[in-house]
Amino acid sequence: MTDGLTGRYAGVRAAVVGTGLIGGSVLLRLADAGLDVAGWDPDPATRELARARGLAAPATIEQAVAGRDVVFLCGPLPTLAGTLAQLATMTAPGCVLTDVGGTKSEVAQVADQLGLTDRFVPGHPMAGAESPGLSAASAALLAGAAWVLCPAPGPATDAFRWLTGLLVELFEARVVPLSASAHDSAAALASHVPHLLAGALAGAAQRASLRETVLALAAGSFRDGTRVASTPAKQVANMLLGNQARVLAELTEVQEFLDGLAAALRAGDPAALTARYEEARAARSTLLDRRFTGRDQQFPADGEHTAEVTWLRGLGEAGGHLTGCQVGADTVSYSASLPLAD
Repeated sequence: MTDGLTGRYAGVRAAVVGTGLIGGSVLLRLADAGLDVAGWDPDPATRELARARGLAAPATIEQAVAGRDVVFLCGPLPTLAGTLAQLATMTAPGCVLTDVGGTKSEVAQVADQLGLTDRFVPGHPMAGAESPGLSAASAALLAGAAWVLCPAPGPATDAFRWLTGLLVELFEARVVPLSASAHDSAAALASHVPHLLAGALAGAAQRASLRETVLALAAGSFRDGTRVASTPAKQVANMLLGNQARVLAELTEVQEFLDGLAAALRAGDPAALTARYEEARAARSTLLDRRFTGRDQQFPADGEHTAEVTWLRGLGEAGGHLTGCQVGADTVSYSASLPLAD
């Protein structure tokens, strides 16, 4: 990744509120790039750990966010609305705000109610690790990650453009533009339901009469299938409850597919089992070997931006992502990648 920022991002002053695994990783990368960045966490021990790692960690949130150009909200999901309301009064009107929460609809609605849609861009980097907290954070954790941003028409589009460029330049992010509702629907199956399935598999092993034997025999399939069961339980509960309706809807779809597998197994039907697994294998193969084609698009720099946002959201819903954003005097130019048809 680029060591530092140039051009319109040189001299950016940033803050990170909530310095756990994701927030801490954002903080470390910002610091590595040479930005003037401060991190704040409500836990004094976490702030001390940040200082021990050579990071600026003021005692108060007010000190951390004062005079900043961008603030990343990285605390637990249930705290985001309250923290956003705090930041509305603590930061200047030109300060861009974004979050990294696993659900987007609720925080987007809160931002609208607070009158912050001109500078708050809902976000969600799709990355993680088995261990939680700042001690497990890494400046490289988010490198090249798919990073959802939710663009909105009007003045909010300017903040989206600015943040997209920052994330691409600093994190080499694949920025996926989506509406908040589309993100929550897709994330339910891509991220949230897998936590339920991992929890179910690991929980069944925990309760098994041959628990020790099961764990002794556990190989790659069990380890891969249960990896996210290491996520702190409260964090998972917050995520699932924050997207409850969509998670339950997608879980129903997964259950129907699983029921089909079980029915074929009960019937001793090798053809039906094979067909189901070929269908599943196709999705896995596509995930591991996705191919993309480039696409450039331009829009007027000024105006109400409805056509621009419609194109952006359509790009994300088609499985595409942004690889660049340049704003000129009259036009904004996007570089994008779209997946090739199978």
